[in-house]
Parts: sequence; structure tokens; C-alpha cells
Amino acid sequence: MSTKDFLEKDYYKALGVAKGASAEEIKKSYRKLARKYHPDANKGDAASEERFKEISEAYNVLSDSKRRKEYDDARSLFGGGGVRAPGGGGGFGGFDLGDIFGSSGSGGGLGDLLGGVFRNRPAGQQARPRRGADVETEASLSFSDAIDGATVSLRLTDEGPCKTCMGTGAKAGTVPKVCPTCEGTGQASRNLGSFAFSEPCTTCRGRGLVVEDPCPVCSGSGRAMSARTIQARIPAGVADGQRIKLKAKGAPGERGGPPGDLYVRVHVAGHPVFGRSAHNLTITVPITFTEAALGAEIKVPTLRGMPVSLRIPPGTPNGRTFRVRGKGVRRPDGTYGDLLVKVDVQVPAELSEQAREALEKFRDVTGGEDPRDELLRKSRA
Repeated sequence: MSTKDFLEKDYYKALGVAKGASAEEIKKSYRKLARKYHPDANKGDAASEERFKEISEAYNVLSDSKRRKEYDDARSLFGGGGVRAPGGGGGFGGFDLGDIFGSSGSGGGLGDLLGGVFRNRPAGQQARPRRGADVETEASLSFSDAIDGATVSLRLTDEGPCKTCMGTGAKAGTVPKVCPTCEGTGQASRNLGSFAFSEPCTTCRGRGLVVEDPCPVCSGSGRAMSARTIQARIPAGVADGQRIKLKAKGAPGERGGPPGDLYVRVHVAGHPVFGRSAHNLTITVPITFTEAALGAEIKVPTLRGMPVSLRIPPGTPNGRTFRVRGKGVRRPDGTYGDLLVKVDVQVPAELSEQAREALEKFRDVTGGEDPRDELLRKSRA
């Protein structure tokens, strides 16, 4: 049990009594709750078993005057947190649990049950499950696959249970032993005055087991690097550089613990025509001077399907952006962004004699106004 667990537990609340409750009130409440949540009365009910363990642990502390004082002191010191009683064993504060159910010491009674639940578990069960590590990898997608979503194959190399020793860390023909320091719990107590805090055992590194004859492949760690290939679905609309989380696709856990998560950093290739801005696609379309001046209806390509028609109004300036609804990137809610069309007015590099004469005539007709007059005036202000 971690230090955080100790500081957060409210044993008075677990037993349903006030902080100033007498020993008799605590005993009475415990007996009532123990009858209600005892596993024999709730066969197959995991929630009742957990509740039974909770109230038993609470009674183990509050029924002992010394432990109760330490617990109360810790709650005052840490603002309502709990404390783990130093040297806490598997007993229940000297209270004879047999008188609740009338069982004798002949075996098969409550004492045997509690021994199985709290005390004499095999070492492999005492050590807590450990979650697998998170894994990071990268995936490269084409521009279109990033827009539409794709399933990619990812080859991962990560740490998992050693296949030679099946995760035990021991050489074939041998078995690991219970850690003598933590007695198989994977946790060791560190005393700080009247308090004892739990931390990973340094002898077994939190495994609860020690290996005298280690596996030659994993050197006794029980873990080894292995390669695997998984199929990962990259959602539609993923952006370049985005980090995708795939839950429970990381490294396997230990002792029944859950696997970690897989994080995929996505790299999206560019497109020769389209760009992207959030959920909108972007495109730059060239138009002629006469189309910009006189107006026109032009064809604009889309990423999917046929081109669309776009009306260019007369007098359109260079760089103006038009919006084509629904031709962009799919959003998480199923709707689509837009296609943003920026026009680029093309100036011809060469002119025919006839075109030049026409433009010179246009200049003469419109030459009465200088478009830079206002700019020059403001610069002198």
C-alpha cells in the first residue's frame, strides 16, 4: 500500500462512527458491518469482499489505542489523511472474531477465512500487479490518408515478460523465492518517528521475489525486449505532428497488471496542390487579369470527387480568398470543414502586339487616377 493510500484512508468513515467514538461503539459497529459483508454471506460478491477487508483494516487500527492515537495524530498532521500503523500485522486488534459467528478454533471458521484473505497468501499474490510501460512510436501517412483515416502496421520493440522464464526471472528448473526484506509484498516500511511509510522494496525492486539462479536471457529481471506488429487505426483528420493515444496497446503488464498505452506521433506528407488549416483545406488558384477585372466562373479541383464551379466577381483583387463549403477535412462530429480558395492574378510575361495595343488603350482610358496617391499622402503626414 502506498503512502498516498495511508494518508487518504478514513477509518472512522469506514466503520461509520464518529472520531470520538468509544472502544465499545467501534467494536459494536465493526461486528454489525462484519456480519453484513462477510464473504460467507456474500459468495461471489467481490465488492462485499473488498468492503469486508476495508472495515477489518479500519478495526485493526482503531481497536488498538496506541495505533489509534498514531492514526489520529497523522490525520491532524496531514489534514485528514490516514496513517499506517507501524509493524501492522494480520491481526485484528485482539478482538475475537469467532464470537461474531460462533465459530470455534477447530478450523473452517472465520479465522481460516481471514488467514486466506489477509495473511498467508502466496508471495506471487501478495506482490501487487504492475502496469505495463507506455510506448511511443511514429507513423508516416500520405496527405489523403491523413484526411480520410487509415489503418497502418506498426512494428514495436518493447519490454515484456521474458519468454524463456515465463516472467519469473529464474533459470529453468528453479523458482524465485519470497523476498526476505518485504516478505513478498514488494513494499518496505520506512519509519519516520511514530509513522511508517511504505515505499518499493529496494532488495527486490518492488517485485516481491528474489532470484538466486537468474535466467540467462533476462538476467533475473523477468522482462525481455521483444518485437511485435500491431494494426493501428489512425482517425480521419489527423494533423502533421499530432500525437495519437491508443489505449492498452503499450508494453504488457506484470503479475496480471494492465498493459500500458501506445502513443503514435503522426507525420503527414505534403500535397502538390492542397494545403491544410485546421479542418479546412487550402488551395491557390491562378486567374487571368481579365477574369479578375471582368469576373468569371472557374473550375476548382477538390480533394475528393469532381471539380466545383466558383464565381469570381468583377474587380476581384489579387490574393482574395473564397470559401467552398463542406469540401474540407472531416471533423470528429462527422461534419466537414471548407475548401479555402485563394486567387492569384497572373501577369503575362509576354504580350502579343495586339494585346499590347489593347492594354495601352486601357491605360489611356484609366490613366486619370494614380492608385498610389493616397499612400504617398499618408507617408508625408
